[in-house]
Amino acid sequence: MYYLGVDLGGTTIKVGLVNETYQIIQSISGPTGRERSFEEVLKDMAMLCKAVMDKEGITEEDIHSIGIGSPGIASPNEGVILSSSNLNFDHVNVRHEIQKYIHTDVYVENDANCAALGEVICGAAKGEDNVIVVTLGTGVGGGIIANGKINRGSFFGAGEIGHQVISFEGGLQCGCGRKGCWEQYASATALIRQAKEAVAKHPESQILALAKDGKIENINAKVVFDAAKTGDKVASDVLETYYKYIACGLTNLINTLEPSMIVLGGGMSAQKEYLTNPVTKYVQEEMYGGLSLKTKITAATLGNDAGIIGAAFLGTTL
Repeated sequence: MYYLGVDLGGTTIKVGLVNETYQIIQSISGPTGRERSFEEVLKDMAMLCKAVMDKEGITEEDIHSIGIGSPGIASPNEGVILSSSNLNFDHVNVRHEIQKYIHTDVYVENDANCAALGEVICGAAKGEDNVIVVTLGTGVGGGIIANGKINRGSFFGAGEIGHQVISFEGGLQCGCGRKGCWEQYASATALIRQAKEAVAKHPESQILALAKDGKIENINAKVVFDAAKTGDKVASDVLETYYKYIACGLTNLINTLEPSMIVLGGGMSAQKEYLTNPVTKYVQEEMYGGLSLKTKITAATLGNDAGIIGAAFLGTTL
C-alpha cells in the first residue's frame, strides 16, 4: 500500500509517493499559479498525483489515501480548506475537486501540523506522544501533537504559537496585526534583522566579512552562526540575545502544555546543537519555580520531507 502526500504552497505544489516504511520513493512538483481559480490549481494537483503514480507504475487502487498540507485553516475530516490567504482559497472543498480525477480518500490539514505529524511518525520525535514542533523560518510556526493526535483546537486554528506576545510595551509590529509577537524576535527573519542592526554599529564584525560581497543586505542566518564560530564577539552577542528570545517562547509553551519534547524545525534546525544546547540552557534558567527541565529540546531531522510524510499519513491518524 502507498500513500500520497502533497505540500500545497503559494508558489509550488510538491507531491510525494510514500511507502509503508515512511520513505518518499517518488516525487514531483509543479507551479501553483495561485492567481488561477481553485479548480485549475486542484486539477493540476491531481495530475501531479497521477504523474507520480505513473512514475512508480501503480494505479489509484494501490493508494490508501491522499493527504494535503496547506497554509491556513483546514477541516481534515471534511477535506475542506476553510481559509488560506496565501492561496486565496475560502471554503474550498478540496476532496470533491480531487475526486473528480482520482477515486480515493482525500484529507486536508494545515501544513505546519503536517510537518509536526511527520516528525512524530518517523523523525526526531518518533515514539513521543506529546510534542510541539516549532518551525523557525521566515516566521515562527508550529504544530501541537497531544496524545499522538494533532491538536487542532475547537475551530481548527490551534498551533499559531508564533503569535504569542513576548514584548507587551513597545513591541515590534507583527504582520498579524498585534505587537510584540514571538515571531518578530525568534524567526530567522528576526535574527537577520538583529544581525544587520549590530553590524551597522560594528562594521568590523566577521558577520559582514562573511556575507556575500561583504554587503549588509546579503547577511543571512547561517552567516551569523559562522561568524560566531570564528570567535566574533558581535555575532556571539547577537546569538545570545536571539537564544533568549527563543527560550522565552519555549518556556511559555512548556508551562502551558508540558510536552515531553519540543522539536525545532525550519531553516534554523540546520544548526542542530549550536541552536538547541544554548536554548535549552536558557529555558532551564526560566523554568517555573526553578524546577528541573524535563522536556527535551532537539532539532528536526526530516527537513522539507516532514510535511509530505505527515500529510501522506493523515488518513491513518484521524
